[in-house]
Amino acid sequence: MKIRSRGDQWFDAFNVFLMLAIVVLTLAPFWFALVGSLNQGVDYMRGGVYLWPREFTLANYRSIFSDNTIYHAYFITVSRSLIGTILHVAFTALVAYGMSRKSLAGRNVYLIIMLFTMFFYGGLIPTYLLYKQLGLLNNFLVYIVPTMFSVWDMIIIMSFFRTIPESIVESAKIDGAGEYRIFLQLVLPLTKPVLAAIALFNCVYHWNAYTDALFFTTKDYLEPVQLFLKRMVTDASVAQKFGEQVAGNMPEEAKQISSETLKLAMMMATTAPILVVYPFLQRFFVKGVLIGSVKG
Repeated sequence: MKIRSRGDQWFDAFNVFLMLAIVVLTLAPFWFALVGSLNQGVDYMRGGVYLWPREFTLANYRSIFSDNTIYHAYFITVSRSLIGTILHVAFTALVAYGMSRKSLAGRNVYLIIMLFTMFFYGGLIPTYLLYKQLGLLNNFLVYIVPTMFSVWDMIIIMSFFRTIPESIVESAKIDGAGEYRIFLQLVLPLTKPVLAAIALFNCVYHWNAYTDALFFTTKDYLEPVQLFLKRMVTDASVAQKFGEQVAGNMPEEAKQISSETLKLAMMMATTAPILVVYPFLQRFFVKGVLIGSVKG
């Protein structure tokens, strides 16, 4: 057995301490928000509630889920996350496969045009005018169509497609397979880790996105849950109005809540679903990023 020097032991101890400190600093905001959301509202306003609830109650969660608005906001967010992620992965992978084929005429020209869009952006006003002409304003498709393709994701997927031996593709062609069959039955099954990593990135983006709804929609029925949270956190009148609604519908619950604890409960309600899903996809995430990284 190799004997580790004292310097190595101190180095390991420092690394463990540093990692634990990072974990604590990362989890502390979530823990404080969870504790506050489980605490009685008036008592929470007195301060001093940090490590555990002083007066435990589920009234804050019962209050936010008593309003149908949050259910519809969840529906919009879940719908855009599922539809947007599936279409993004499918369309981006299809373009990446075409760009990975050396036989594609004008491939370098297409790649230059795509790279140009990565570094230069038309701006918010031209984008707004374009969406208006395309009929995307106040349309659910404004969440889907602009996010169907990403040049960066295409480059990551394309770099992996290029590692697939050309002999495998040629063998499939000799057996009579066309490009679409090769893509669907041969190439895609080999790229599941990369596609899972891309899907995770995109799903998290859709779940957390609210700026597109803020800029390009004015209808309440298109409001995602993150925009609902943003309005509640930044606009005191929204939280107060929500509290008054609860007081009218559930007078007993209103005595146990406050605008601050409602905000914390809303934060946890919007964050928890993606935190639950993430661990199940993490194993694909690490592998996909490594094997899909750009190779020199």
